[in-house]
Amino acid sequence: MKYCSKCKRLHNDEETVCKNCKAQLKTITDENTPVYLLTASGFELQRVKAALEDNTVPCDATIRKCAENRYNANAATGYDSSSYDVYVPYSAYEKAFDTCVGIGAIKLENEEILDSDAEYSENKGDTLDDKFEKMTGAKRTTFRVISAVIFLLLIALAVFGTDAIMNLIKGFFG
Repeated sequence: MKYCSKCKRLHNDEETVCKNCKAQLKTITDENTPVYLLTASGFELQRVKAALEDNTVPCDATIRKCAENRYNANAATGYDSSSYDVYVPYSAYEKAFDTCVGIGAIKLENEEILDSDAEYSENKGDTLDDKFEKMTGAKRTTFRVISAVIFLLLIALAVFGTDAIMNLIKGFFG
């Protein structure tokens, strides 16, 4: 098995140049050589790292280099939107790859993934929007009035409930 020493991607023995970065390929001599597994960000990165950890596969993630220098929104939002390359030792690559396929982080070429719009047996195909559109004008108006009344009741409950709790607390200390 060959790998690219620049981008750490694995290649077949017949190949001589990396498809990704066009660098010369080298033969892997050390079983602990870090090799590229996948690119992930945010929650997906945490999910992959947790799955690998659960399967006792050591991994390392490094921030992906961008073609242009941009400021990261992490400073303002607190959410890390950066992409990371995940690396594993060559000796654990197969186990890591199988783990990532198992959790859906890596999709195989001929694998079919269920469409989110697919109809399931418990779903008759009508969404709430479809059902609302099929309602007559009178039913829609009634639905909207009832929704507005329930909303106002919830607000009143929050206001008066908070007031009652505060009076109760004042009674203990008053």
